[in-house]
Amino acid sequence: MKKKLVLVLISLMLIPVAASADIFTFRYGYFVPKMSGGENSLWNIEFANMSFKKSDYQTGMIGLGYEFFLTRQLSLVLSVDFYSRDKAGFYNDWSKYTIDDLDYAFPVGDFPLGDMIIHSFSVSQTPLQVSLKITPLGRQVRFVPYFGGGLGAYFWSVKLSGDMIDFSDPYIYTDDNGVESTVYPVYYTYASESKRITLGSNVFAGVMIPLGRQVTIDLNFRYQFLKPEFHDSFEGFEKFDLSGYTLVAGINYWF
Repeated sequence: MKKKLVLVLISLMLIPVAASADIFTFRYGYFVPKMSGGENSLWNIEFANMSFKKSDYQTGMIGLGYEFFLTRQLSLVLSVDFYSRDKAGFYNDWSKYTIDDLDYAFPVGDFPLGDMIIHSFSVSQTPLQVSLKITPLGRQVRFVPYFGGGLGAYFWSVKLSGDMIDFSDPYIYTDDNGVESTVYPVYYTYASESKRITLGSNVFAGVMIPLGRQVTIDLNFRYQFLKPEFHDSFEGFEKFDLSGYTLVAGINYWF
């Protein structure tokens, strides 16, 4: 089903090449993922243990679109956007010490001189979307309001790379004074789910402001609904919440 939808989307993308498209759009948006979930959410686990902040994964997206009118008030929009963030962070409450050539995580409050335990957390998505857009006042007005929504095939990837603490395998460390501390092994890990495809949806509303006969500024707000499931490296975690809103500014060229 997913492969069929992708083929349909690609076929629709080619329609404007064969028949003159009404509008070509270049846009830049600021994407704010929702990043919600419970205790078993990969987002929440990373934010709770690491130095990552939600703002680290709020960033710009570049997008392109073709739009051609079906009627004076209704048009079909074919678009693609690109989002990617790769950040390195460290465990907040743990430091790394090497004992007998093995790495362990010690409580940083009691053992502050160890090395930081660092890994990267990478998230990306590329949605191919087909949407219906309604311009209720038509195009021959000073400001052209619009709204709409549609479906899409979202190509996404999630990756963790670097040192990670295995909290499922505790050890008891006894120092020279006989004081015991619970420590955990640290392993280099590479975990990735890449080139996944999940169906999602979006809604949007905005306004086009004419600058001349063939150019308009495009300002809009859009929200996407996307919660893909993990299948390989992160199987057992909750659905990964990539829903969120985007504030968009773009330039439209009218053919």
